[in-house]
Amino acid sequence: MRQSVKIGITSYANIKARTIAIAKGQYKPRPGEPKLWLTSFKSLASALSAENQELLKLIREQQPESIAQLAEITGRKTSNLSRTLKTLERCGIIALKESRTKTQPGGRAPVKPVVLAERFDFEFVL
Repeated sequence: MRQSVKIGITSYANIKARTIAIAKGQYKPRPGEPKLWLTSFKSLASALSAENQELLKLIREQQPESIAQLAEITGRKTSNLSRTLKTLERCGIIALKESRTKTQPGGRAPVKPVVLAERFDFEFVL
């Protein structure tokens, strides 16, 4: 089952104050609060562009075993795809997990993109 990601939208000052309060032990996030906070819908809209929605659908349906395999499927350059996937990972939309396929030269296992979230809930804090 895919999870729902709760995203908070608030000012940078609020995000900073909240983060500091958590680090100092002055505030404990409640269950159900957003784990991801952004300063605008613009940054979220960029992550969930039509192109990235298609990419997420393709990852879910094709289940590529590596970023290189995903690059072959999409026709996109690996470096460009890696940047996009890292952004989606920061937003909690995908995970980049170690693949179970054979390791690459140098002993590193390929990284496999996995879709985590297909639903998004929003909370606005002014």
